[in-house]
Amino acid sequence: MKQAIGEYLRELRKGKGLTLTQMGAKLGMDSGALSKVENSKRLLDPHYLETIAEIFELDFEELKTEFFAERIAYELINNSCNEETLKLAEEKIKYIKTKSATQAKLNI
Repeated sequence: MKQAIGEYLRELRKGKGLTLTQMGAKLGMDSGALSKVENSKRLLDPHYLETIAEIFELDFEELKTEFFAERIAYELINNSCNEETLKLAEEKIKYIKTKSATQAKLNI
């Protein structure tokens, strides 16, 4: 998905013929807040992802991946980070996973 999560959510909602109010009710979210998410004026809270996946019969893991990739992109942009930051973050993820696995084996 090349578009923002909010734009994608709006397409899905309209595709099902749901109003902002109806979709908001399904999510337990105010329609005004949902409108802000759809217009990229507010970030979606991740606890809505599972419900969205269920409503639209989406793969939850794919949706979660898209969501967090977008959130990371916004974080990097908002903090004026260069592209090297993302490469370094990938290395840190590998390190942290390795360290966590080692600690788990040692029951630390």
